Amino acid sequence: MPILNKDMQVCMSLAARPSNIGTRFHNYLYDELGLNFIYKAFTTTDLEGAVRGIRALGIRGCSVSMPFKEAIIPLVDVMEPSAVAIQSVNTVVNDDGVLTASNTDYEAVAQLLAEHRVDPGQSVLVRGSGGMASAVVAAFHDAGFEDLTIVARNTVAGPALAERYEVAWVADDPEPDFDVLVNVTPLGMRGDAENVVAFGPEYIERASTVFDVVAFPSETPLVAAGRAAGKKLITGAEVIALQAARQFERYTGVVLTADQVARASEFSRAE
Repeated sequence: MPILNKDMQVCMSLAARPSNIGTRFHNYLYDELGLNFIYKAFTTTDLEGAVRGIRALGIRGCSVSMPFKEAIIPLVDVMEPSAVAIQSVNTVVNDDGVLTASNTDYEAVAQLLAEHRVDPGQSVLVRGSGGMASAVVAAFHDAGFEDLTIVARNTVAGPALAERYEVAWVADDPEPDFDVLVNVTPLGMRGDAENVVAFGPEYIERASTVFDVVAFPSETPLVAAGRAAGKKLITGAEVIALQAARQFERYTGVVLTADQVARASEFSRAE
Protein backbone atom coordinates (compact mmCIF):
# COMPACT_ATOMS: atom_id res chain seq x y z
CA MET A 1 0.00 0.00 0.00
CA PRO A 2 1.33 3.50 -0.81
CA ILE A 3 2.54 5.67 2.05
CA LEU A 4 -0.30 7.94 3.21
CA ASN A 5 -0.13 11.30 1.47
CA LYS A 6 -2.31 14.34 0.78
CA ASP A 7 -3.38 13.06 -2.64
CA MET A 8 -4.61 9.68 -1.42
CA GLN A 9 -8.30 9.03 -2.17
CA VAL A 10 -10.34 7.75 0.76
CA CYS A 11 -13.26 5.32 0.47
CA MET A 12 -15.29 4.02 3.35
CA SER A 13 -18.26 1.97 4.49
CA LEU A 14 -21.09 2.73 6.89
CA ALA A 15 -22.73 -0.14 8.73
CA ALA A 16 -24.32 -0.86 12.08
CA ARG A 17 -21.87 -3.74 12.50
CA PRO A 18 -18.81 -3.10 10.31
CA SER A 19 -16.76 -6.04 9.08
CA ASN A 20 -13.37 -6.32 7.40
CA ILE A 21 -14.69 -8.06 4.28
CA GLY A 22 -15.09 -4.96 2.12
CA THR A 23 -12.00 -3.37 3.64
CA ARG A 24 -9.86 -6.35 2.68
CA PHE A 25 -11.41 -6.67 -0.80
CA HIS A 26 -10.83 -3.04 -1.77
CA ASN A 27 -7.43 -2.53 -0.13
CA TYR A 28 -6.13 -5.78 -1.64
CA LEU A 29 -6.87 -4.48 -5.12
CA TYR A 30 -5.65 -0.95 -4.42
CA ASP A 31 -2.34 -2.48 -3.42
CA GLU A 32 -2.16 -4.90 -6.34
CA LEU A 33 -3.01 -2.23 -8.91
CA GLY A 34 -0.85 0.47 -7.31
CA LEU A 35 -3.79 2.83 -6.79
CA ASN A 36 -3.43 5.74 -4.39
CA PHE A 37 -6.57 4.78 -2.45
CA ILE A 38 -7.39 3.54 1.02
CA TYR A 39 -10.62 1.99 2.36
CA LYS A 40 -11.84 2.08 5.98
CA ALA A 41 -14.99 0.74 7.66
CA PHE A 42 -17.02 2.92 10.04
CA THR A 43 -20.23 2.92 12.02
CA THR A 44 -22.22 5.93 13.18
CA THR A 45 -25.26 7.08 15.14
CA ASP A 46 -25.34 10.32 13.15
CA LEU A 47 -26.00 9.52 9.51
CA GLU A 48 -26.62 13.12 8.47
CA GLY A 49 -23.33 14.16 10.08
CA ALA A 50 -21.51 11.31 8.34
CA VAL A 51 -22.89 12.35 4.94
CA ARG A 52 -21.92 15.98 5.58
CA GLY A 53 -18.43 14.65 6.33
CA ILE A 54 -18.33 12.75 3.04
CA ARG A 55 -19.03 16.01 1.20
CA ALA A 56 -16.85 18.26 3.34
CA LEU A 57 -13.79 16.01 3.38
CA GLY A 58 -14.00 14.83 -0.22
CA ILE A 59 -14.46 11.16 0.64
CA ARG A 60 -14.50 9.51 -2.78
CA GLY A 61 -16.93 6.66 -2.15
CA CYS A 62 -19.03 5.06 0.54
CA SER A 63 -20.53 1.60 0.84
CA VAL A 64 -23.82 1.66 2.75
CA SER A 65 -25.16 -1.25 4.79
CA MET A 66 -28.11 -1.74 7.12
CA PRO A 67 -29.70 0.18 8.75
CA PHE A 68 -28.75 3.11 6.51
CA LYS A 69 -29.76 1.89 3.03
CA GLU A 70 -33.13 3.66 2.98
CA ALA A 71 -32.36 6.45 5.45
CA ILE A 72 -29.58 7.84 3.26
CA ILE A 73 -31.86 8.44 0.26
CA PRO A 74 -32.93 12.02 1.18
CA LEU A 75 -29.29 12.93 1.85
CA VAL A 76 -27.93 12.22 -1.66
CA ASP A 77 -28.22 14.27 -4.85
CA VAL A 78 -28.66 11.71 -7.64
CA MET A 79 -30.26 8.27 -7.61
CA GLU A 80 -29.19 5.85 -10.34
CA PRO A 81 -31.84 3.46 -11.74
CA SER A 82 -30.53 0.55 -9.67
CA ALA A 83 -31.30 2.46 -6.44
CA VAL A 84 -34.58 3.90 -7.72
CA ALA A 85 -35.79 0.41 -8.64
CA ILE A 86 -35.80 -0.75 -5.04
CA GLN A 87 -35.59 2.53 -3.09
CA SER A 88 -32.44 1.27 -1.39
CA VAL A 89 -28.83 2.46 -1.60
CA ASN A 90 -25.64 0.51 -0.99
CA THR A 91 -23.12 2.70 -2.85
CA VAL A 92 -22.46 6.45 -2.88
CA VAL A 93 -19.91 8.17 -5.12
CA ASN A 94 -18.76 11.73 -4.45
CA ASP A 95 -17.91 13.85 -7.50
CA ASP A 96 -16.84 17.26 -6.20
CA GLY A 97 -19.59 17.31 -3.60
CA VAL A 98 -22.32 15.76 -5.76
CA LEU A 99 -23.38 12.45 -4.20
CA THR A 100 -24.67 9.79 -6.60
CA ALA A 101 -26.34 6.70 -5.16
CA SER A 102 -26.72 3.24 -6.67
CA ASN A 103 -27.43 -0.32 -5.59
CA THR A 104 -24.81 -2.81 -6.69
CA ASP A 105 -26.61 -5.69 -4.93
CA TYR A 106 -29.35 -5.34 -7.55
CA GLU A 107 -26.76 -5.10 -10.32
CA ALA A 108 -24.90 -8.19 -9.06
CA VAL A 109 -28.05 -10.33 -8.95
CA ALA A 110 -29.09 -9.16 -12.42
CA GLN A 111 -25.62 -10.00 -13.79
CA LEU A 112 -25.63 -13.45 -12.20
CA LEU A 113 -29.05 -14.31 -13.64
CA ALA A 114 -27.68 -13.47 -17.08
CA GLU A 115 -24.33 -15.24 -16.58
CA HIS A 116 -25.99 -18.42 -15.30
CA ARG A 117 -28.59 -18.22 -18.09
CA VAL A 118 -31.55 -18.66 -15.79
CA ASP A 119 -34.65 -18.95 -17.99
CA PRO A 120 -37.16 -16.11 -17.37
CA GLY A 121 -39.95 -18.55 -18.22
CA GLN A 122 -39.24 -20.58 -15.09
CA SER A 123 -41.18 -20.33 -11.83
CA VAL A 124 -39.36 -18.76 -8.87
CA LEU A 125 -39.83 -19.04 -5.11
CA VAL A 126 -38.10 -16.36 -3.02
CA ARG A 127 -37.89 -16.82 0.75
CA GLY A 128 -37.61 -13.47 2.54
CA SER A 129 -38.93 -9.91 2.37
CA GLY A 130 -36.14 -7.68 3.73
CA GLY A 131 -33.92 -5.14 1.97
CA MET A 132 -31.87 -7.70 0.07
CA ALA A 133 -35.07 -9.49 -0.96
CA SER A 134 -36.14 -6.24 -2.63
CA ALA A 135 -32.95 -6.24 -4.69
CA VAL A 136 -33.45 -9.90 -5.64
CA VAL A 137 -37.13 -9.59 -6.56
CA ALA A 138 -36.50 -6.40 -8.54
CA ALA A 139 -33.66 -8.05 -10.48
CA PHE A 140 -35.82 -11.07 -11.34
CA HIS A 141 -38.75 -8.83 -12.28
CA ASP A 142 -36.63 -6.60 -14.51
CA ALA A 143 -35.09 -9.67 -16.18
CA GLY A 144 -38.56 -10.72 -17.32
CA PHE A 145 -39.52 -13.32 -14.71
CA GLU A 146 -43.30 -13.24 -14.28
CA ASP A 147 -44.05 -16.41 -12.29
CA LEU A 148 -42.56 -15.41 -8.94
CA THR A 149 -43.81 -16.10 -5.42
CA ILE A 150 -42.53 -14.58 -2.19
CA VAL A 151 -42.83 -16.68 0.95
CA ALA A 152 -42.44 -14.54 4.06
CA ARG A 153 -44.00 -14.62 7.47
CA ASN A 154 -43.80 -10.85 7.82
CA THR A 155 -47.38 -9.87 7.03
CA VAL A 156 -46.42 -6.25 6.34
CA ALA A 157 -43.17 -6.45 4.36
CA GLY A 158 -44.13 -9.59 2.44
CA PRO A 159 -47.37 -8.30 0.88
CA ALA A 160 -45.84 -4.85 0.31
CA LEU A 161 -42.91 -6.29 -1.64
CA ALA A 162 -45.23 -8.54 -3.65
CA GLU A 163 -47.58 -5.67 -4.47
CA ARG A 164 -44.70 -3.45 -5.61
CA TYR A 165 -43.66 -5.97 -8.26
CA GLU A 166 -47.09 -7.51 -8.89
CA VAL A 167 -46.07 -11.00 -7.80
CA ALA A 168 -47.59 -13.50 -5.40
CA TRP A 169 -47.07 -13.61 -1.63
CA VAL A 170 -47.76 -16.43 0.83
CA ALA A 171 -47.09 -16.55 4.55
CA ASP A 172 -46.58 -20.32 4.68
CA ASP A 173 -44.65 -22.68 2.44
CA PRO A 174 -46.53 -23.40 -0.80
CA GLU A 175 -46.49 -26.70 -2.65
CA PRO A 176 -42.95 -27.67 -3.80
CA ASP A 177 -43.52 -26.84 -7.45
CA PHE A 178 -40.86 -24.26 -8.42
CA ASP A 179 -37.97 -24.27 -10.87
CA VAL A 180 -35.81 -21.70 -9.07
CA LEU A 181 -35.35 -21.47 -5.29
CA VAL A 182 -33.90 -18.30 -3.74
CA ASN A 183 -33.06 -17.87 -0.07
CA VAL A 184 -32.81 -14.26 1.08
CA THR A 185 -33.06 -14.90 4.82
CA PRO A 186 -30.42 -15.59 7.50
CA LEU A 187 -31.17 -19.32 7.32
CA GLY A 188 -27.83 -21.08 6.81
CA MET A 189 -25.80 -18.04 7.94
CA ARG A 190 -23.07 -18.46 10.51
CA GLY A 191 -24.61 -18.23 13.97
CA ASP A 192 -27.84 -19.64 15.36
CA ALA A 193 -29.24 -20.69 11.97
CA GLU A 194 -26.06 -22.04 10.36
CA ASN A 195 -27.30 -25.64 10.20
CA VAL A 196 -30.74 -24.83 8.80
CA VAL A 197 -31.53 -25.66 5.16
CA ALA A 198 -33.73 -22.87 3.78
CA PHE A 199 -35.82 -25.25 1.64
CA GLY A 200 -36.81 -28.84 2.27
CA PRO A 201 -35.57 -31.75 0.13
CA GLU A 202 -38.85 -31.94 -1.80
CA TYR A 203 -38.30 -28.36 -3.05
CA ILE A 204 -34.68 -29.01 -4.01
CA GLU A 205 -35.57 -32.22 -5.81
CA ARG A 206 -38.15 -30.37 -7.96
CA ALA A 207 -36.01 -27.31 -8.69
CA SER A 208 -33.40 -26.86 -11.41
CA THR A 209 -31.60 -23.86 -9.86
CA VAL A 210 -30.72 -23.15 -6.22
CA PHE A 211 -29.72 -19.59 -5.30
CA ASP A 212 -28.62 -18.73 -1.75
CA VAL A 213 -27.82 -15.07 -1.10
CA VAL A 214 -26.16 -15.91 2.23
CA ALA A 215 -22.45 -15.22 1.78
CA PHE A 216 -20.98 -16.58 5.02
CA PRO A 217 -20.30 -19.42 4.83
CA SER A 218 -20.08 -19.72 1.06
CA GLU A 219 -21.10 -23.40 1.28
CA THR A 220 -24.37 -23.00 3.15
CA PRO A 221 -26.53 -26.04 3.94
CA LEU A 222 -28.78 -25.05 1.02
CA VAL A 223 -25.86 -24.75 -1.40
CA ALA A 224 -24.49 -28.09 -0.17
CA ALA A 225 -27.88 -29.75 -0.64
CA GLY A 226 -28.25 -28.24 -4.11
CA ARG A 227 -24.76 -29.38 -5.08
CA ALA A 228 -25.43 -32.90 -3.84
CA ALA A 229 -28.62 -32.99 -5.92
CA GLY A 230 -26.79 -31.83 -9.05
CA LYS A 231 -28.63 -28.51 -9.34
CA LYS A 232 -27.39 -25.29 -10.96
CA LEU A 233 -26.03 -23.11 -8.15
CA ILE A 234 -25.77 -19.36 -7.58
CA THR A 235 -24.08 -18.44 -4.30
CA GLY A 236 -23.94 -15.50 -1.95
CA ALA A 237 -20.17 -15.49 -2.36
CA GLU A 238 -20.71 -14.61 -6.04
CA VAL A 239 -23.15 -11.84 -5.12
CA ILE A 240 -20.93 -10.17 -2.54
CA ALA A 241 -17.88 -10.30 -4.82
CA LEU A 242 -19.70 -8.85 -7.82
CA GLN A 243 -21.35 -6.06 -5.87
CA ALA A 244 -17.99 -5.09 -4.37
CA ALA A 245 -16.41 -5.13 -7.83
CA ARG A 246 -19.11 -2.77 -9.11
CA GLN A 247 -18.38 -0.43 -6.20
CA PHE A 248 -14.65 -0.59 -6.89
CA GLU A 249 -15.21 0.37 -10.53
CA ARG A 250 -17.34 3.36 -9.53
CA TYR A 251 -14.79 4.61 -7.02
CA THR A 252 -11.66 4.15 -9.13
CA GLY A 253 -12.76 3.97 -12.78
CA VAL A 254 -10.89 0.66 -13.08
CA VAL A 255 -12.85 -2.26 -14.56
CA LEU A 256 -11.74 -5.46 -12.86
CA THR A 257 -11.12 -8.80 -14.54
CA ALA A 258 -12.91 -11.92 -13.33
CA ASP A 259 -9.58 -13.22 -12.02
CA GLN A 260 -8.97 -10.06 -9.99
CA VAL A 261 -12.44 -10.25 -8.49
CA ALA A 262 -11.96 -13.92 -7.59
CA ARG A 263 -8.60 -13.34 -5.92
CA ALA A 264 -9.78 -10.31 -3.98
CA SER A 265 -12.88 -12.19 -2.88
CA GLU A 266 -10.80 -15.14 -1.68
CA PHE A 267 -8.47 -12.80 0.22
CA SER A 268 -11.37 -10.91 1.82
CA ARG A 269 -12.91 -14.11 3.12
CA ALA A 270 -9.64 -15.63 4.43
CA GLU A 271 -9.40 -13.63 7.64
